[in-house]
Amino acid sequence: MAEADPIRIKDRIDTGPRFTDADAIRLNRMFRGADTVEMLRAVIADGLVGELATVSSFGAESAVLLHLVAQIDPGLPVLFLETGKHFPETLAYRDTLVERLGLTGLVNLHPDPELLAKRDETGLRWSYDPDGCCEIRKVLPLAAALSGFDATLTGRKAFQSATRANLPRFEVDTSDAQGRLKINPLIDWSAEDLANYIAEHDLPPHPLVEQGYPSIGCSPCTHKVAPGEDPRSGRWKGWDKTECGIHTTLTSEGELPPGFDPAF
Repeated sequence: MAEADPIRIKDRIDTGPRFTDADAIRLNRMFRGADTVEMLRAVIADGLVGELATVSSFGAESAVLLHLVAQIDPGLPVLFLETGKHFPETLAYRDTLVERLGLTGLVNLHPDPELLAKRDETGLRWSYDPDGCCEIRKVLPLAAALSGFDATLTGRKAFQSATRANLPRFEVDTSDAQGRLKINPLIDWSAEDLANYIAEHDLPPHPLVEQGYPSIGCSPCTHKVAPGEDPRSGRWKGWDKTECGIHTTLTSEGELPPGFDPAF
């Protein structure tokens, strides 16, 4: 009989949640004080959290997490939402990083063509309903792709915005009824930490960063940011919107589940 890992039973046949808030609390305590590489090695190489993928926008700071992952398992699935609205520079940067880091698990996720034809025939839904556009082009394709995974790595950092300031390393994705685990390895990294890591490992920067784009998403909904502004203030400028919808957990909205300590 296969040995069970300390957090969950593999090959489970019940229909209960993969992870609960109690599991996330336990993991946060387990890795309290551990460095990022140590934690990543446990969840990737040691299979601590089951079937794992990383979700990457190939944006401004994506090279750091992807480089860390590549040192442990370059074949780990890397899910990229090919929305059809990206800057050409982002697509070129994706290809550059994949080749440079030797990533063999890239999966490009596309929106459903029939749904696009039905709900965004002109391709302009972003201009009057950005939430609806994100749902079609990001939320639904990612939800379908994640059905086979127990956990995902994200590139979110606390300094990026007020809505991310108190996120823990491990949290349960409450938008997913199956209790998928969401892991934020870089949550406590500062902008200086990221810059130093990029310089130390000679990682190529996203070409739009030096043009004033510290946070990069789809081209119609991404604007330049003035010095001193919130790094994500250029996303969906003019709309009461801070996330695309793939991070719709309680913690994304600044509320922590009972028992969470933001110091983790």
